[in-house]
Order: sequence, then C-alpha cells, then structure tokens
Amino acid sequence: MHHIPSPSYVLEAAKLRKNLELMQDVAQRADIHIILALKAFSFYPVFPFIKQYLHGATASSLFEARLINEEMGVKAHTYNVAYIPAEFEEMMSLSSHLVFNSIGQYERFRPQIEAYREPISCGIRFNPEYSTVETDLYNPAAAGSRLGETIEAFSEELPEGIEGLHFHTLCESSSFDLEKTLAAVEAKFGHFLPKIKWLNMGGGHLMTRADYDTDHLVKILKDFKAKYDLEIILEPGSAALWQTGFLESTILDIHDSRGIKTAILDVSFTAHMPDTLEMPYRPTIRGGSEPVEGNPTYRIGGVSCLSGDFMTEYSFEKELQIGDRLILEDMMHYTTVKTTMFNGVKHPNICILRENGVLEIVREYVYEDYLRRMG
Repeated sequence: MHHIPSPSYVLEAAKLRKNLELMQDVAQRADIHIILALKAFSFYPVFPFIKQYLHGATASSLFEARLINEEMGVKAHTYNVAYIPAEFEEMMSLSSHLVFNSIGQYERFRPQIEAYREPISCGIRFNPEYSTVETDLYNPAAAGSRLGETIEAFSEELPEGIEGLHFHTLCESSSFDLEKTLAAVEAKFGHFLPKIKWLNMGGGHLMTRADYDTDHLVKILKDFKAKYDLEIILEPGSAALWQTGFLESTILDIHDSRGIKTAILDVSFTAHMPDTLEMPYRPTIRGGSEPVEGNPTYRIGGVSCLSGDFMTEYSFEKELQIGDRLILEDMMHYTTVKTTMFNGVKHPNICILRENGVLEIVREYVYEDYLRRMG
C-alpha cells in the first residue's frame, strides 16, 4: 500500500459497510433505533453513507449538533453534561431530543422548551451506579460520577414534561454486560419505566466485534421493549468503526539506548492515538507481535517530545529499516476526534479506500491548520 501517503488515516469503505449492515440487521430484528455517537467518529464525508443504515446521530455539544444537521440532514439526539445558556436556543433548533444531566438543568431550561415553536422530546440521564467497565477514566458509574442523577435525586414522579430516560455505563462491552446493567436499571429505576416513552441505553455496545453475541442482544432488547412498551435507542460509536481502517506510518529513525531499540515513526501516540496512553491499550501493528525470543524486537516511538510517547516492545520477522512502513490497525474510532497538534507534529492525512480500490485523499493538513488554532 505504498501509494498511500505517510502518515495517513485510511478508512476502508467495504469494512464500514459490513459493520453498518450488521448494525442495521440488529436494529430491524430488535425493532429499535441505533444512532451514531459523534464523540467516537465525526468524519462527515461518510455521513450520507452511514445515514443509509442508522437512524441518525447523537451530539454532546453545539458543534456536533450542527454537524449532524448540516452533514447528515437530520436533527440530533442531544445530551450535554451542562447546556450553555447562550447556545440553548440554537441547540433546540438542531435537536429532536434533549437529554439533561441533572434535574436542576432541566428545570432551568424548561420554560424555554415549553415556549419553543416545535415540540422537543426531553429526557434525564440517570446513573444506575452499576458498570462492568474497569477503567475509571471510562466508567460513568464510578463513585462520585458527575454523569447522570442517582436515584436519590428523583421524587416519586418524574419531572413534568420528561418523556424519556437515558443511561450510559458501557464501554466496548458485551450483550451480557448490558443484560447485567439492565437488571441494575430495573432494580433502582424500574418503577419509572412504564411512565416514559423512550429509553436511551447509551453507547459501548460493541456488536461488531467478532465474538459479540448479536442474537443474545436482540433477544434481551426485544424482551425489554415488550415488557415496558418502550422505544429503545442505542448510540454506539466504536461499533460502527470497529476494525474499519488503519494509520499508515513510516519509520524515520531507529534509536538504540543501552540495547533498547526504538523505531521512531512519523506519527505520535499522544497526538494521534491518545487512547493508547489514556485507556490504555496496546494497538495491533501489522506484521508485529508480542516479544518473541530471538526475533528482532523494538519499542515503537512517536515523533513528539513527550517522554511517554511510545509503546513497549513488539517483535517482527525481520529487522526493521529506516523508511519501512508500519501499519497500526483499528484506528478509526476515538482517533481523529481526539487528535491534537501538540508539538506542531504534522497531522496525518485522512483518506478513504473506496470499495473499488481507489484511494481518496479527503484532507491533507498543512502549516496553516496549525497556525489557525491560535489566532
């Protein structure tokens, strides 16, 4: 794939279609709505394609809501941790649903919603205080979480005008994790479920992973929907983009420090793949493996000056050379949406590998992009 300029994120359209077809099948079989979470992926040139399979998208900011309206042609399902008063009128114009993080926020904005020219379906995010997510940075139900109301915040009745409830406690989780979560939801919030029109089960449903049991997911969703006569909404992000593309890079140097060899790339883990350091997780490198005794072994270094901008050792079948290409797999979700221009490091191009094999370079970043960030 040396026709691909380095560095580049490359979205593989055929793999994206396969994921979207699976998600559409789940939605149809379970009779639910699945929408895309922009916080995982906001590459809008493919929004019209995604719209063919999913029921829209969810926003967590004014800019995301605008992007959904302008590039997908639908109103957003919007949830903000806290709404900004100066933006709220525009936010209403862009949203079919508004979810509030607290009852207090809903009550403060309720007069504006009631006076608005069009009906907007409103909901409250709640915290069931249960999650199977082990990393606190990604656990919305961790002790003291600022995300959603615990049961103590609610009175016996939901606030007037509330039509739905929302929870989000999963992260790249299984259908069995969802099943356990729904048991916790019913235990604390079950008495509200017959009183609402819709329940948003948030994201984190990694239904496109090879070992995910989609039949089990469909069953529990159908059973839950029938039990409470609810519209069910899922808003996964990673699932749509799981294993749909890569980050192609080039080895700029091989540095040897007291016998530790580091292959330094023209990309950065902290700037271009921040979840690898934050979550953390170890990305798959095509042709690389866990360390193997006797095989050429290298740390993989980023090009920024951050000391921790590297991954520990990978082994390869042959010695790496300056100028070799390395492909970091599964780099579509939570990458481009979280990148920075830290250190002025060149941002990778964004490309689409079309189903006919044609590479389309959608965006190439230049110095002026860096310059405009500060003035």
